[in-house]
Amino acid sequence: MQEHRQEHFYNIGVSYKKADANTRGKFSLSKENQISLLKLSKMRGHKGVFIISTCNRTEISGFAERPCQLIELLCEFSEGTIQEFSKVSNVYKNQEAIHQLFRIGTGLESQILGDYEIVGQLRQSYKIAKSLKTTNAYSERLINSVLQASKRVKNETRLSSGTTSVSYAAIQYLIKNLPGYNSKNILVFGLGKMGKHTCKNLAEYTQNKTVCLINRTEEKTTEFVKEHATIRKAVIENLSDEIEKADVLIVSTGADKPTITKELIAKNKELLILDLSMPENVAKDVADFDGITLVNIDELSKITDETLAVRQQEVPYAEAIIETHKAEFNEWLNHRRFTPAIAALKKSLENITNDEINFQKKKIAGFDENQAEILTSRFIQKITTQFVKHLKDEETSVSQSLQVINKVFKS
Repeated sequence: MQEHRQEHFYNIGVSYKKADANTRGKFSLSKENQISLLKLSKMRGHKGVFIISTCNRTEISGFAERPCQLIELLCEFSEGTIQEFSKVSNVYKNQEAIHQLFRIGTGLESQILGDYEIVGQLRQSYKIAKSLKTTNAYSERLINSVLQASKRVKNETRLSSGTTSVSYAAIQYLIKNLPGYNSKNILVFGLGKMGKHTCKNLAEYTQNKTVCLINRTEEKTTEFVKEHATIRKAVIENLSDEIEKADVLIVSTGADKPTITKELIAKNKELLILDLSMPENVAKDVADFDGITLVNIDELSKITDETLAVRQQEVPYAEAIIETHKAEFNEWLNHRRFTPAIAALKKSLENITNDEINFQKKKIAGFDENQAEILTSRFIQKITTQFVKHLKDEETSVSQSLQVINKVFKS
C-alpha cells in the first residue's frame, strides 16, 4: 500500500536581502518562463502555485511535499543553480510562508520600505497563474486576504507616505550628484512601467526639457510622447547616436541579456548610466571605460530621505493589521479543514440515532418517535459543538483529532 505523503504550503525564492543584483538577475523569470514553469508545476501535480518575479525578488509559492520540488522548478527555468540558491535563498513553510506573503503585499518587505508597486505585480502574477489554472481555493483566499490587508495598510497608515520608489530614487540621485541636472541631455531607454515612472518623475521633479525616449516598440513611444510634450522620441536604430548626445542614460528595459554594451558607447565619453533593470541590462564591462559612471538598482535603493523615517514609525501599525487578516485567514483555514470531518461525524450520529429509534419503536409500545427525534437531535448538536470547540482550541492538534474522528465515526 502506497503511503500518502503530506503536502505543505511553501514560499521559496531569493530577494535583495541576501542576493545582490547580479545573483537576483540569474534567478529572474521572464513572463514566458513564468508561464512555462506554471504549466510544468501543474503537470507535476503541484497545487496553488503562483510566482512573483520583480527587480527585488523572485519567489514561488505553492504546495509541495518538499521545498526542493519548487526550487528545482525555479532553477530549471532560470539561469541560477541549486548551489547558488542555497547560499542566498529563503524557504518558508506553512504559517511562515503565509506571513511572508502578507509582509510582501503590504510593502514591509520592499527594498524601499512601503513601496507599493509590489501590490500590482502580485495581483498581476496571481492573475496569470489563475488563468493557467495552477491556483486553488487556498491560494485564492490567501491572496485576497493579503490584498485586503494591503489596502488597509495603505489607507490607515503612513507606511507609503511621501514619494519613494526606484524610479524616484534615480531622480534623487541625479539631483544630488549631477550639477545642472535640469539642463543635461537625458536618454531613457525602455518604456515599461519603470520607464514610464522615470519619465514622469523627470518631468515633475527636474523640469528637464531635454529628455529623449527610445523603446523597441516605436508605437508605444509615439503614444507616450503625445501625452508628454516635453519628451522627444527617437528610434532604436539611432540608439548609439542618441547615447553619444546624452549626458545621462537611464536603462529600464525588460530584456534577459544586456542591451547596453561597449559597442554602443564611444571611448572617452563622459556618461552617467543608471540601470533600473532586472536582470541588469548594462554589460558590466561598460564601466571599464574612462568617464563612465554605472549605478545599478541596489545602489539606487540605498538612497533615503526623511519620508523613510516616518514610514519606519508606521511598521507596528501595519503589523497589527497583518495579524488581524492573518487570523481571519487561519480561522477560515481551520474551518475548511475540519468541516468535512464534523459533517461526517454528524451524519454518523444521525445514522446511529435513526437505527436506534427504529429499534425502540418495535420494542416499546406507544413509543413517542417525535419526542425521541427532538431529544436525539439536541444531543447530536451538543456533541458536534463540543468537537468544534475542541478543534478550535489553540492547544489542539487538529490533524490528530481529525484522524481520530474519521477513524471512529467513518461510515
